[in-house]
Parts: sequence; structure tokens; C-alpha cells
Amino acid sequence: KFAMVAPDVQIDDGKGTILISSEEGETEANNHRKLSDFGIRNGTRLQADDFLQDYTLLINVLHSEDLEKDVEFEVVGDTPEKVGPKPSEQTPKNITNGSDDGAQPSTSTG
Repeated sequence: KFAMVAPDVQIDDGKGTILISSEEGETEANNHRKLSDFGIRNGTRLQADDFLQDYTLLINVLHSEDLEKDVEFEVVGDTPEKVGPKPSEQTPKNITNGSDDGAQPSTSTG
């Protein structure tokens, strides 16, 4: 949902419990566990970092019984419009004849 490339996700409780690691194999044992197995309940906050794209999300987990059929979760709130590194600002430079006063090179042959 968040287009993260290599996320690290931890419970934002000060203990640093890591749920998902960008290091291969480090948290594979968590893949089949439920959020409740980690004590995650309504109101729990998660912190998701994607160092490759240089952004962090704070996720508030809210329990709801009102989801549509076959919908396991819903993302509500502010999500990034575009993820990834910010493009560097490039200033176009128009330089003519070594100056920027608009002078054109001479075409005289004499």
C-alpha cells in the first residue's frame, strides 16, 4: 500500500520491537504471526522506515468491524502522493557568448 522498497517496521512503544526488517531473513518468523501476537491492539502505533527512499511513516492501528466483505484492512488518512527521493532542483542556465546579457556573437567577415 505504501510502495516501500526495503521497509523496517517496529512498534512505536520505546522498546524497539521489530516486526519487519529490511535485512533478509531477519524477521521471516514473523510472516505468519498475527498482529495480536505482538500485543498490537486498537490504538497501537507503528513506525515504518524506508531508508532507500528516505521516508518514514507513523501508522496508527485502529480496529474496525465495519470493513466490506473480504477487506482485511483499510488505509485512511494522509498517504504520500509520491514516494522516493526528492528530485534535485535544477536551474536552467542560458548562457550566450559567455554572458547572460543577450548579446549575440558577431557575424561580420570584415
